Amino acid sequence: SPRPGDSYGVLPRPCRALVLLNPQSGAGRALEDFQAVVQPMLAEADVATTVFITERPHHAHEKVRDEDLSQWDTLVVMSGDGLLYEVVNGLMERPDWEDAMKKPLCILPGGSGNALAASINYYAGNDHVAKKKLLTNCTFILCKGLHTQMDLVSLSTASGKRLFSFLGFGWGFISDVDIDSEKYRRLGNARFTLGTLRCLAKLRVYQGRLSYLPAVPEQGTSPAPQDPHEPITNGQAGHIVPPAGTEVPGALPTDSLLVPLGQPVPAHWTVVPEEEFVTVYAIYQSHLGTNLMMAPAAQLHDGCIHLFYLKAGISRMALLKLFLAMDRGTHLDLNCPHLCYIPVRAFRLEPRAATGIMTVDGEALACEPVQG
Repeated sequence: SPRPGDSYGVLPRPCRALVLLNPQSGAGRALEDFQAVVQPMLAEADVATTVFITERPHHAHEKVRDEDLSQWDTLVVMSGDGLLYEVVNGLMERPDWEDAMKKPLCILPGGSGNALAASINYYAGNDHVAKKKLLTNCTFILCKGLHTQMDLVSLSTASGKRLFSFLGFGWGFISDVDIDSEKYRRLGNARFTLGTLRCLAKLRVYQGRLSYLPAVPEQGTSPAPQDPHEPITNGQAGHIVPPAGTEVPGALPTDSLLVPLGQPVPAHWTVVPEEEFVTVYAIYQSHLGTNLMMAPAAQLHDGCIHLFYLKAGISRMALLKLFLAMDRGTHLDLNCPHLCYIPVRAFRLEPRAATGIMTVDGEALACEPVQG
């Protein structure tokens, strides 16, 4: 249901779609599901498809980075969230990334982790569904052809990586579950339940410093001083107009809210007093998985990073209760004293040691200082 203030575009008819499909994703049924469920619906809606089957990691990344995309009206990703992550980062590596990123993208759930598809299904006002029903709902959205904007988060790491993330960045328990459960991917969504129980058994604590720029000034802090030389944002993170004459054609957008990782965070940021965490997760959409609604308040482009962290000291039972409540997005109603949630515009995480895995959109990263 279109929200006031959202601008929508409509795909042309007939429409030409490039479908990037990973046949290994999820339980390995993406191709047959595409042929059985998706193709007949698209044919009826006058959407002509060209299917590109990925044969290895980074295959889709290279294709969208190097290919002339002008022959397609939309790029469709039929896989888990990992393949969309490849596509987004491949597009952002193009010299013409600004134009390439205007190409409508569509996600069709074909993996075991289908967080973005579940989020979009939720924003569309559909019932909470999974598997074939979720795939049918997402295909309907493509058939209707309405598209709108979505937030991306720019992440920078201490080793100099620049990554673009559409879903979330994590460290600690949630990332451990994500990566530990990879070996059960044939179980589909149940892999996360099993992974949660395994990680609960060996619950660990992670030490580090977390800082953030709150989306709304917190009580008792003075509002950020406006430096007259600073570009003023228009409410959307990253949409900053640089002074005339400074733009380099094809240069990536500047992280205007961030200072370099070697420097202390700006004075108007909040530094979390605790330094021992069970998990830190920064999510930008509502769902972390088909059955995990982590940020019920999130919207497709609210210019906001929904930052969650769990302080050390939580019992295994309390943690399990939180995860069970997340099935319907009611975990915040439990008023768990260890769980903190703040909408932020930017954040920084500095692990004390390189312990634990970090994840971006479900893909593993080496553990190091990162900000976004």
